[in-house]
Amino acid sequence: MKLIRFGKLNSEKPGIILESGKKIDVSSFVSDYDENFFTNSGLSKLNTWLKLNHDKCPIVPEDSRLGPPLSRPSKIVCVGLNYLKHAHESGMDKPSEPVLFFKASSSIIGPNDYIIIPKGSKKTDWEVELAVVIGKKASYVKEKDALNYIAGYLLHNDVSERSYQLERSGQWVKGKSCDTFAPLGPFIATVDEIKDPNNLNLWLKLNGKIMQNSNTSDFIFNVQEIVSYTSQFMTLLPGDIISTGTPSGVGLGLDPPQYLKEGDVLELGIDGLGVSKQICKNYK
Repeated sequence: MKLIRFGKLNSEKPGIILESGKKIDVSSFVSDYDENFFTNSGLSKLNTWLKLNHDKCPIVPEDSRLGPPLSRPSKIVCVGLNYLKHAHESGMDKPSEPVLFFKASSSIIGPNDYIIIPKGSKKTDWEVELAVVIGKKASYVKEKDALNYIAGYLLHNDVSERSYQLERSGQWVKGKSCDTFAPLGPFIATVDEIKDPNNLNLWLKLNGKIMQNSNTSDFIFNVQEIVSYTSQFMTLLPGDIISTGTPSGVGLGLDPPQYLKEGDVLELGIDGLGVSKQICKNYK
C-alpha cells in the first residue's frame, strides 16, 4: 500500500494511492496514520477493510495538498555520514559505527510545501535520504530480525543549516530542526512495495541540475544494521522515523560551497517512493 495524508495544514485526512494511481479517502476507517494506528495492527486491518470497501471510498480531489504521510512521530532519528563520499566531502572520517542524532518532529512538512530559510541563515543545505517508518515497538533488536520491525519507507529531505550544525558548538540538532526542515513523502510505501531498501536509486536536483545521484547500496551501514543499532540505545515506537543518511553532492561539499536562497527549487526522489518538490522562501 501507499499511504498518504491530504488536505489543509493541520487538518489532513488519511488516504491511499491505489495501483491505478487513484487517491481515495479512508478516513471513515482510520482517523490518522499515527503511533496508535501502527501499534494496533492498523496496516493489516486497513488492508483487509480496503478489499471490501475501496470502491465506496471518496476520491481525493486532484488539486488536494499532500501533507506529511504520517502524523507527528515521537521522534526522528537520523544517521550521519552513512555514505563514504559524503563523509569525505564533509571533511570527516568514515565512522566506525553509526552516527546518530535527532531531528525535531516539529520540523516535519508535506512533500511539496515551502522550505523556510531560517532568520539570519546563510548556509541552508539539502540532503536526499531514505527514511524508515517503524511498525512495532523495538528494543534490543537483532540485526537478522530488524526488517520485521519496519512498517514502510518514505522520501525525506534532511534540510540542514550548516552554520548552526557545525559552527555554533554542541550537537548537530540545532542545524537540523528548524521549522520546515523535514519534508516527508509524498507517501509511505509499505514493506511489500519495496523489494530491497539497500538497493534504491536516490537523487536530488537544484533548479533542474542534478546535485545528488547515488544508490543505497553505497550505505556504510545498511537498513538492518541501522535499525538494530539504534534499538540498542532507545526504544523505537510505532510510527517513529529513522532517516538513513545522504549521499555526496550536498552544498557543503561543493567548491566553493553553495547554499539555498529564496526562489530555489528542489526536486528529489527515490525508486518506488515517488518525487517531492520544495521551493525555498526566506523567513519573514
